Amino acid sequence: MIIFNNTTSSSPNFLLTAFPGLELAHIWISIPVCCLYTIALLGNSMILFVIIIERSLHKPMYYFLSMLSAVDLCLTISTLPTVLGVLWFHAREISLKACLIQMFFVHGFSFLESSVLVAMAFDRFMAICNPMKYAIIFTDMVILVIGLVICLRQVIFTFPMVLTLKNVSFYAGKELSHPFCYHPDMIKYSYSNPWISSFLGMFLQLYLTGTDLLFILFSYILILRTVLSIVAPKKQQKALSTCVCHICAVTIFYVPMISLSLTHRLLSSTPRVVCSILANVYLLLPPVLNPIIYSLKTKTIRHAMLQLFQFKRSWGPNVRGLRGRWD
Repeated sequence: MIIFNNTTSSSPNFLLTAFPGLELAHIWISIPVCCLYTIALLGNSMILFVIIIERSLHKPMYYFLSMLSAVDLCLTISTLPTVLGVLWFHAREISLKACLIQMFFVHGFSFLESSVLVAMAFDRFMAICNPMKYAIIFTDMVILVIGLVICLRQVIFTFPMVLTLKNVSFYAGKELSHPFCYHPDMIKYSYSNPWISSFLGMFLQLYLTGTDLLFILFSYILILRTVLSIVAPKKQQKALSTCVCHICAVTIFYVPMISLSLTHRLLSSTPRVVCSILANVYLLLPPVLNPIIYSLKTKTIRHAMLQLFQFKRSWGPNVRGLRGRWD
């Protein structure tokens, strides 16, 4: 019970908020929210499971996709307890320690997803611009090293931010704008000058996600230049079609994240309901849409899922037949 604490204590606590002004409708609001969480959990779990068991998907592109699904899965789980706690049980109070832990995971997995999207952009760049070197560079060991470097990068930049906030004094009982702990939302209730910490956090976010986004844009400029140099229109279309899913993933991740960050830091007069909606879009949209987009647009993923369901259907009657024989 470290997350929900309904007793008073000397340590500062925060009050989580789901949808300001709509407290009486929390039960009804929880229905679509639970559906979105279910889609995110099942969709990303299915993508991971299919890539693991299907040997034809043991390729660099799908390894990076499995990383994206794993990050989306972890990001969804990191906010699930507090969101459902507020909507179902009105358990709004959260201790500073629990808040910092959740904030570490929320920001850590967000930065991690940004880094995975960069790795996927590099994968598309190599596949289209340097196809002869693609198999030589993207070996299993190189992909493993890329994954470790991505994880190490997030720990190096995110952990010191949380340790710094641990020594900051906060006002007790202040109401946050979201049903989870978010750095720009927390820091405005500190005793010290919140603008300094807020812009330090913004600098960190711009440094990590900003450089990632610039690298992605630069990769696609090179990809577009290569595609336009191809004479055959069908080959151009085929090359660009391999990037559609990744472009969608980049859009649905960066647009809500940048909007939420700017709303908190620069647009202080924004209604709290708008901030709450942006926060839920930022955390739920990528985990929900990414598995849907990749399942619909990637033939190999779609075929692997269909084969899996067909195998289950064919296996079910056989198991029942065997049971009948033994009985």
